[in-house]
Amino acid sequence: MREHYSKRLVPRARELRRELTPAERKLWFVFLRTHPVKFRRQVPFERFILDFYAPSLKLCIELDGASHDSVEAQVYDAERSALLAGAGVLVVRFTNAEVEQNFAGVCAAIDAVCTGGVPF
Repeated sequence: MREHYSKRLVPRARELRRELTPAERKLWFVFLRTHPVKFRRQVPFERFILDFYAPSLKLCIELDGASHDSVEAQVYDAERSALLAGAGVLVVRFTNAEVEQNFAGVCAAIDAVCTGGVPF
């Protein structure tokens, strides 16, 4: 992890930790903060800031809002996921709407990935 850590993104990561979206806030405070697998939030990693990252599993959980709906954003997200995969990081994406409308399902999917039950 240390070889991928980006100090120049630390100020922005701190800002994002203070300004969680409602979906990020819900997922963090209700589920991930006390999950048996240790997650960190808003982690500088290479040239990106990962929403939630479990270093022990090299697992990144990303929550995408409406700004990720455009074709350009989807291409960027796919490139970003591919670059992270090249660093050995598995990226699992959920929409903010999924977190709000199917919270139990999102939590179950994250648990399954953490225990090796569901390949993403």
